[in-house]
Amino acid sequence: MRIATLNINSINARLDNLCEWLKQNQPDVLFLQEIKCEFNNFPFFDLQMNGYDAKILGQKSYNGVAVLSKHKINVRSENLPRFTDENARYLECEANINGQNCIFASLYLPNGNPPYNNSADTSKFEYKLKWMDAFIKHAEKLLINNRNVILGGDFNVIMSEQDVYNPQEFIGNALYRPEVQNRLKYLTNKGWCDTYRTLYPQEHGYTFWDYTGGAFINDLGMRIDYILSSPALTDLLVDCRIDIDFRKKEKSSDHTVLIAEFKDL
Repeated sequence: MRIATLNINSINARLDNLCEWLKQNQPDVLFLQEIKCEFNNFPFFDLQMNGYDAKILGQKSYNGVAVLSKHKINVRSENLPRFTDENARYLECEANINGQNCIFASLYLPNGNPPYNNSADTSKFEYKLKWMDAFIKHAEKLLINNRNVILGGDFNVIMSEQDVYNPQEFIGNALYRPEVQNRLKYLTNKGWCDTYRTLYPQEHGYTFWDYTGGAFINDLGMRIDYILSSPALTDLLVDCRIDIDFRKKEKSSDHTVLIAEFKDL
């Protein structure tokens, strides 16, 4: 079973790249973030022609998440339960695979940094922490009530010095603050598996490079995209890798694809 995640940074701007990647890699499930479109503008037909059922939680011009699957999927939750949010950041689906129920969720955590013109504004960081707290509560319930669960997406969290090209530059940044690191660490301590870091404890594993300053050419990246698996699926984990070639494409996203491989259920 092949599960992948990608912050696509506008699906309609990069649809050709996405369809080509799907044909070549054939994931069972792909999580997308920042689709940046509403339901009526989402390319359902193109994806169906490539063999994928798609469910989305869209938003005009910003945010938006999707789950693509070779298996028929049903939506369980649009946005986090019991958390009021005007932004489209969480979509949870379920599918029956080889007779077993599986839950897949695509998520796009808030960035949390203040507006460029008002560095004293803490509202975006406060929103990020509240979102993460609601997410943690829900993730704990998912672990208690379900066996096969995978959470994937752009977490906007740099967990350690190993996960960014120059940690000193990010001191005080909302992606690198201990408040968010500790929340993500809490999840892994509760049993969620960070699939890439579990298999590759020494690799930097960057999934994002800024468009500016020659970041990609000079490998000035960071690891902010994750695939988390429940314990039952962690036992089936065989590989997790980063497809750097997707970031090399013309009109690429500033993120690339993270892929986790599991033994078949």
